Amino acid sequence: MNSKKQKRIYLDYAATTPMDPLVLKEMEPYFVTKFGNPNSPHAFGQETLVAVDKAREMLAEFCNCSSNEIIFTSGATEGNNLAIRGVIKKYQKIIKKPEIISTRIEHPSVLATCSDIENQGVGIKYLPTNKNGTVNISGLEKLINDSTVLVSVMYANNEIGIIQPIREIGKLLNKLNKNRKTPIVFHTDAVQAVGTLNCDTKYLHVDLLSISAHKIYGPKGVGALYVKSGTPITGIQTGGDQEYNLRAGTIPVPIIVGFGKAIELLKTYQKKDKEKMTLLRDWAFNEIVNVVPDIKITGELNNSRLANNLHLRVDEVNGEDVMFLLDTEANIAVSAGSACTAGATEPSKVLKEIGFDQKKSKEGLRITLGRMTTKSEMNTFVSKYISALKKLRKSIEMD
Repeated sequence: MNSKKQKRIYLDYAATTPMDPLVLKEMEPYFVTKFGNPNSPHAFGQETLVAVDKAREMLAEFCNCSSNEIIFTSGATEGNNLAIRGVIKKYQKIIKKPEIISTRIEHPSVLATCSDIENQGVGIKYLPTNKNGTVNISGLEKLINDSTVLVSVMYANNEIGIIQPIREIGKLLNKLNKNRKTPIVFHTDAVQAVGTLNCDTKYLHVDLLSISAHKIYGPKGVGALYVKSGTPITGIQTGGDQEYNLRAGTIPVPIIVGFGKAIELLKTYQKKDKEKMTLLRDWAFNEIVNVVPDIKITGELNNSRLANNLHLRVDEVNGEDVMFLLDTEANIAVSAGSACTAGATEPSKVLKEIGFDQKKSKEGLRITLGRMTTKSEMNTFVSKYISALKKLRKSIEMD
């Protein structure tokens, strides 16, 4: 009997990515020898301030904005909270009951925040999506009124990988704002998009954009919020005047340095990553279809989907069951949904929102590729996935 353990295969890059060794190498000195507080005026502090400024400039170049428009956060959850709560806090001084427009397929950090502030008297409207998960821009215009102060639509969905028309929404809001006394602020959660999509803030016409380092081979615990100069927003926590008075607290220099390095590497790898992952994803899907012709993909396999995302369903087969078999019997890591809702027994809220019933909303399986994914790994996944489906279908038939 061969006791050698099968190699583990990671296909859950939407949840998190492994840190690039070059990122770790860049960070190491700032844990021990370069430890100064960047707000301190002495040489120790100034040394780390230079490193933070360099990382901020890297992000600003990537987002095509000024360095003073980049606010470091602890990650996307804080960035989304700051964007939504910060704008509302500012506008509540001007409008009696400000309103937000968002979608029901947003990340939990947006949905839960909207729900929370709705309980505090803020109006929330949700823009419907079609069966492919895309929002309708004409529907957005119909929801806007004089009380609308913020639109928050994610750039790409973290579960089904569908890309939203952010640039078109931004252009529409710019047009409407020309005739408004209180401009509508536009925020996008770009966490899943940043690895493969254009995050030029001027091209997108956004006022606020959230990103997170651990989705692009950087460290966990750090992210950034782009805040366009002049955007009506205020800080949501009290303390010092760090991050241009928008985010109090001593900044974590080592992981900010790592974030900057990850962005620097992304500029080199982004195009190659996208091309490679698209080819591997499409090849894998075609291989599966040849054996399982009734396999279904959520949305379409085209440019409206993230290059690394494959979201599959098979009638009557529970996605969590497939995930469990792949993990325990094949050492392959995939997901049945968002990592931030993992462990939840209820159906996918995203699938329910785009028209699936309770049962079908439990059938989804998310496979997400990354920079390190190989053809050999995808070949193994295809084989093991098909085997898992056959096993589960046989079990269903026996029941």
